Amino acid sequence: MENQTAVQEFILLGLTKDHQKQHILFLFFLLIYIASLLGNGAILAVALAEPCLHTPMYFFLGNLSWLDICSSTVTVPKMLSGFLVKPQAISFIGCLTQLHFFHFLGSSEGILLGVMAFDRCVAICNPLRYTIIMNKWTCLLLAGATWTAGFFHALMHTVLASHLWFCGPNHVQHFFCDIKPLLQLACSSTALNLSLLNIVTGSIALGAFFLTLLSYLYIVSFLFFKVQSWKSRRKALTTCASHLTVVALLYVPVLSNYMLASYGESAEREMIVTILYSAITPVLNPLIYTLRNQEVKLALKKMLTRKHLSGRT
Repeated sequence: MENQTAVQEFILLGLTKDHQKQHILFLFFLLIYIASLLGNGAILAVALAEPCLHTPMYFFLGNLSWLDICSSTVTVPKMLSGFLVKPQAISFIGCLTQLHFFHFLGSSEGILLGVMAFDRCVAICNPLRYTIIMNKWTCLLLAGATWTAGFFHALMHTVLASHLWFCGPNHVQHFFCDIKPLLQLACSSTALNLSLLNIVTGSIALGAFFLTLLSYLYIVSFLFFKVQSWKSRRKALTTCASHLTVVALLYVPVLSNYMLASYGESAEREMIVTILYSAITPVLNPLIYTLRNQEVKLALKKMLTRKHLSGRT
């Protein structure tokens, strides 16, 4: 079907029109973005380099770090350039591409967190069969299914958005091309788009969320009814604390933004919520995992010490 849009490019209005705030925000988000790349890059590097971390848990953690690097790269650089260059234009194809990758990576991360909860459930509740159940091929299959589901979920939104008629205006009330502010500019009906955003996106988010919730309910019941040692209970719950924190940081803003998609929401509120999971959460994830995880900290120290010693010889 040939696209009938008269709009060839969109203008991203960004976070603020205040020039003073723009320079402060540019420096702040630049530091946040660099910290995100360094933190997630370090976890990804140590998960690949250290044999002691070649386990399912750290395989999925490496996937999470890669998703965080990619998802922040989809939105933050464009937001940074918007603080310096006005007007901030993006082509129609560029807008749809950004929309696709944002939802592809975001939905993949939500599903991955559900998979990671299942992995913790098997590790704690069935430790003797853990290596058999979560073998190499199972991990690859779960990771592949996660990325594939995210890709086709995003493709659905991209294809439907590409068939909308945009006749003007072309000013997007956001710092990147997200689906809801884009739908507000369409001259044709967006009922199907909004329905699928509520139903499909909501089902994916809630499905992964309930998988996570059920996994942890099973873990808690197992620990309190079948594990007698408080020390063992505490150790098991400590390994889950980091993952639960990351789940909360992602799901609270995402469910707030996409579960009830409508036109009547404040653009400023929506942008602030989006910033939480597109820029802030990716920089917090590596901090949460390294600060609470002795294995990652020891592996990082070992890798840095090895590089330091090799640099001196």
